[in-house]
Amino acid sequence: MNLIIISLIFYTFLTAFKPRLAILAIIFALPSYLIRFEILGIPITFLEAMILIVFAFFVIQKGPKILNNLKNKLNPKKTNNFYSYPFKYEMIAILLIAYLAVFFSNFSLSALGAFKAYFFEPIILYILIINYFTIKNDWKKIVWSLSLSALLISIVAIFQQISGLYIFNEFWAQAETRRVTSIFPYPNALGLYLAPISLLTLGLATSYLKKINKIKNIVVVFSLSIIIILSILAMYFAKSEGALIATIISFFIFLILYNKQTRISTISLVIIISTFLTLNTQTHTYIKEKALLRDKSGQIRISQWQETWQMLKNDNNWLIGVGLLNYQKAVAPYHKEGIFIKDHQDPDWLRKTLFNEEFRKSTWQPLEIYLYPHNIVLNFWVELGLLGLFAFMFLFIKIYIKAIKLLKNNQKDFKSILVAIISSISAIIIHGLVDVPYFKNDLSALFWIIISLLALTSIHNKIHDQRTNHKNNS
Repeated sequence: MNLIIISLIFYTFLTAFKPRLAILAIIFALPSYLIRFEILGIPITFLEAMILIVFAFFVIQKGPKILNNLKNKLNPKKTNNFYSYPFKYEMIAILLIAYLAVFFSNFSLSALGAFKAYFFEPIILYILIINYFTIKNDWKKIVWSLSLSALLISIVAIFQQISGLYIFNEFWAQAETRRVTSIFPYPNALGLYLAPISLLTLGLATSYLKKINKIKNIVVVFSLSIIIILSILAMYFAKSEGALIATIISFFIFLILYNKQTRISTISLVIIISTFLTLNTQTHTYIKEKALLRDKSGQIRISQWQETWQMLKNDNNWLIGVGLLNYQKAVAPYHKEGIFIKDHQDPDWLRKTLFNEEFRKSTWQPLEIYLYPHNIVLNFWVELGLLGLFAFMFLFIKIYIKAIKLLKNNQKDFKSILVAIISSISAIIIHGLVDVPYFKNDLSALFWIIISLLALTSIHNKIHDQRTNHKNNS
């Protein structure tokens, strides 16, 4: 505890003199939510403490100016005005809906903690980034912080794979069943964190390709490429199939959107790969099993979704959801103790399951009640209700529309990060089909960091348009 206090004191001084560096430290240290402690009996994480310290200085330094702007009703188009923030309406709506979900959870401490960690503080981080990172190429500093974070996480994961050390689940630690976790408590947390960051790192690397003749840029591109490779290796060693599939598909999306040359090459490559997979019976069967969720993990997911749907439908929770962190309690009456894992390749599976006790025991899979339904639609639906689901669906759609619109404006300086934003959001959605890509301290913060990158690009695009119009008019 003493080390935590000393670290926070040091961080407070850093914030006072170098607030931008303090925010970059937050972005780098997103996994620091794993460090938990209490202040006056209130549970808090190290990540939360850092965000709140910077926000306190922000309110002291810029609060009076913002209040004065609101009081005098200054031009809402000015970038230093709260009402000029991109995604402001979505941000306010989501905060209100999330607070309403706390109400439906009877203001339990766990629900209030979830509201604070998954909505209030990530949006605070969004506001801090918008206010402190106003220079055109500031987005690179933000992505560099995320990339270095991914590098550290990946190195730990690869060390675990080689040595087998510091994997605190005995089954995952064994060589034949090894799944690395890095500093996280479970393997999929590694994939959920690294997948979107690897796409942002790709965008950062391509931004240096315009001046690849410079030795410095060659070194930078090479270094970022190493980070991407290590991130993919870490996901592979974690056996996070959802993350790997989401990353591969999103990499193709990136290349298709980047320029005409990469688009043609990527489409040609996709056709060749698709043809090969179709002709290769074994690989084709494997992919089909995964895509149709016929494997073990897929059947477990389907069972969980069925239980969730019954809970939503039968208890009339379809409208308001069940409240924040209330899913396990709400779905318990509909939970099945287990399922028989079906082998779709065995036509005799049903008979053996019915009449062979030993075989039946081998196919029986006990099921636990997870914290969330492991589907991006159901996750938002049960936690925030139908209104919350629609709010996030609208936000995702708006992200795509705004990013594509900015791409069409031929802003070459921002092409790399815009394509990376589209790809990283795609990775989140694709992986979210079978997992929980938002309801976790680091992932919710990462989500709003990605949105802040798009917001910064949008603001700079408006500034560019205003200057262009001013020159034309004069």
